[in-house]
Amino acid sequence: MKKSSEAPDQPPGVLIDQRIAELGGWRGQALARMRALIHEADPEVVEAWKWAVPVWEHGGGLCTGEAYKDKIKLTFHKGASLPDPNKLFNSSLVGNVRRALDIFEGVEVDAAAFKALIRAAVELNATKAKPRKPGKGPQP
Repeated sequence: MKKSSEAPDQPPGVLIDQRIAELGGWRGQALARMRALIHEADPEVVEAWKWAVPVWEHGGGLCTGEAYKDKIKLTFHKGASLPDPNKLFNSSLVGNVRRALDIFEGVEVDAAAFKALIRAAVELNATKAKPRKPGKGPQP
């Protein structure tokens, strides 16, 4: 069986399902839970597979879901610009653009706070959408 990172010809949802199954245990459960929360927060989210990891998009990138030996990492593309009143971001805090949430075994992420981050990321993408210039590419 090919690993999901080696099968880019599969639909993204299938690759994400495969990745969750490959991980198994608490990491698979954590990634599956966060995926479900993303869909609850934004029913119009689009799943993609880039850089050999799951990516969730809506009007641009929202976050990636990376798996490491000791954690699941959700990296928000524009996390530095998002409000985080519940202090969910606990990694990649020094950069000017990204912010990440590292989830370790036994840690339960606050679902409401996480969904608020997803909705804020969708809203940010909507406000940052650049209008097309006349004569530059296909017009809607």
